Amino acid sequence: MADNQNIVLEAKGITKQFPGVLANDHVDFDLRQGEVHALLGENGAGKSTLMNILYGLYKADAGEIKVNGEPLILTSPKDAIHRGIGMVHQHFMLIPVFSVTENIMLGAETDHRAVQSDSALTKLDRKEVAQKVATLSDQYGFEIDPEAIIGDLPVGVQQRVEIVKALYRKANILILDEPTAVLTPQEAEDLFRIVHELTQRGVSIIFITHKLKEVLAVADRITVMRGGKVVGTAKPSETTEQQLATMMVGREVILTVDKEAAKPTEEVLKVEKLHVRDQRDLETVRGVSFAVRAGEVLGIAGVQGNGQTELAEALTGLRKAEGGKISLAGKDVTGQTPRLFTETGLAHIPEDRQKHGLVMTYTIADNMILCDYYKSPFSVRGVLQQTAIDTNARELIKEYDVRTPSPYVAAGKLSGGNQQKVIVARELSRPVKLVIANQPTRGLDVGSIEYIHKEIILMRDRGVAVLLISAELDEIMALSDRIAVMYRGEIVTTVDAKTVTREQLGLWMAGVSPEKA
Repeated sequence: MADNQNIVLEAKGITKQFPGVLANDHVDFDLRQGEVHALLGENGAGKSTLMNILYGLYKADAGEIKVNGEPLILTSPKDAIHRGIGMVHQHFMLIPVFSVTENIMLGAETDHRAVQSDSALTKLDRKEVAQKVATLSDQYGFEIDPEAIIGDLPVGVQQRVEIVKALYRKANILILDEPTAVLTPQEAEDLFRIVHELTQRGVSIIFITHKLKEVLAVADRITVMRGGKVVGTAKPSETTEQQLATMMVGREVILTVDKEAAKPTEEVLKVEKLHVRDQRDLETVRGVSFAVRAGEVLGIAGVQGNGQTELAEALTGLRKAEGGKISLAGKDVTGQTPRLFTETGLAHIPEDRQKHGLVMTYTIADNMILCDYYKSPFSVRGVLQQTAIDTNARELIKEYDVRTPSPYVAAGKLSGGNQQKVIVARELSRPVKLVIANQPTRGLDVGSIEYIHKEIILMRDRGVAVLLISAELDEIMALSDRIAVMYRGEIVTTVDAKTVTREQLGLWMAGVSPEKA
């Protein structure tokens, strides 16, 4: 439980300006000893900027930071680490081919004689570090083997290694950035237990997340940011998910997905014994078979990295299948080009919107015709028709609520949520038979998530087949009519979304067989 008197970290009047953006506008924030202080906010609210300032990655234009009442001058993360501040980034900073001990030693060698050239001393140092890692692991119930290779560990254990790395450097203030983004429900529960154990031992934690349920479950206090400012602080016992969402967005948000029972008809997508290799030539999709029918959403659940990316790329023509068959609307499209998939009735909301969804330097108007630029009315005898392109853009911007001053703004200048709306507008405004939505709300705020979810259900209700691939279990359960669980490149089970529990899905996602689960 947090000590109300003992403030270990205090930020006052933090201001940070980037070209054209006031990212932090006189932000006040404090952290008490032994508490979990959650930080909520939309994309662009200023959360990451504030944390990067507290960790020494950015320098504030104005304001002051104090640690245990003493002014803190930060020129780099090294200064923050020296003063007991550690950060576990959303994308882990670990070297996969190194052991746990080697990763924890990196950057801290000068503290432990490892910089000396004598090999005996180097070996001795590694042994000492491994012993310290084992002690920390036992102390907090982490269950980490100091000699394990990082690349062989599940993501939940890799995250624990990051936490041990911070504790090894004697951090007593931990910043956790979107810590459950890649975890199964069971791994997330494990993390909450670890967070509780850390705070019981006096560690203070800043917990950044967009998942409202988690905030209410794990935090002692919740601060909400919007537009670079703090709009309020509340205790979990005195607020609700709905109130927090409204604070984040500045308007009423519908958090539940309102949908009627599905009325599936004929098969639109049929996948038979599909095998796909990744860029390392490793087989990541192993004999997968399933079908998606018109008027239903089939969700693919699984921890990121179990073959979902390669599956989606094969189903959209972006990656060649090594074996098996893909049928779309009754037509064999195996090995065909992305254009043929599109012309056969595919709409694709890609996992990486900037790499595969948009040309960042093109205008919104040009991005909105990427699937049809060579057809009438956008092109006549090979000449682009600017009036038709502009009219199309203005209509879609209005219909899909893309926040932009003009259709001629480059896509790269838009926020993540508006970039995703441009893709959704382009893909779903065409006459399509199948939508493949891969991580459609990744990195989006609750307002944008509400919008994307509504559009997906609208497509289903119009008789379109939808294949939803998401690492967000809440999203899979809210939108899907049937759920297929993917583990190590295979579909381990397919179930009715109405009858399955989070716990069952979490076990299957972690590799427990359906019979045992």
